[in-house]
Amino acid sequence: MRINVNDRDYAVEVDGNPSLLEVLREQLDLTGTKYGCGEAACGACKVLINGTPTPSCITPATAAQGKNIITIEGLEKEGELHPVQKVLMEEDVFQCSYCAPGMILTAVALLENKQQLSEQEIIEGMNGNICRCCTYPKIVSALSKITQKDKA
Repeated sequence: MRINVNDRDYAVEVDGNPSLLEVLREQLDLTGTKYGCGEAACGACKVLINGTPTPSCITPATAAQGKNIITIEGLEKEGELHPVQKVLMEEDVFQCSYCAPGMILTAVALLENKQQLSEQEIIEGMNGNICRCCTYPKIVSALSKITQKDKA
C-alpha cells in the first residue's frame, strides 16, 4: 500500500491491517507520534489526516491511503518550526513532552480553522488531549498569545 506522510509518498506493508500509529513508528521510523492509551482517549497519537486531528492508534493504516497525513515531524518547513511549536517552546509549556506532538497538531488544526480564539474556544478545541503533567493553563496561555499576535 502507498501512503503520503509529510508530503512524501511511502510504500508500506499492511499485513493484518495494522494501525496507522504502528506503520508510522515501526515502518517509517517517525517516532514523534506517541502511543498513549490505545483507545483514542489521550491524544498522544494524534496526526493530521487531511487537516483533521485524528488518533492514529485506532485508525487502520488502510484508512489513510489516498489522504494527506502530517505528523509532528512534518510541521517544520525549511528549518523553521511552525508558529505553534515556537510559542509553546518560548513559553516553556511542556514538562515531560509526551503529549506534545498530539497537543501541537491539534492546536495547528484549531488555529488553521480560526485565527482568533477566545480562551474558552482554545480549551474546547484542545479537549481530548491529556497532559499528565497538568500544564493546561500554560498551554492555553501560550496558544492565546498566538491569537493575540494576530489581533495586533
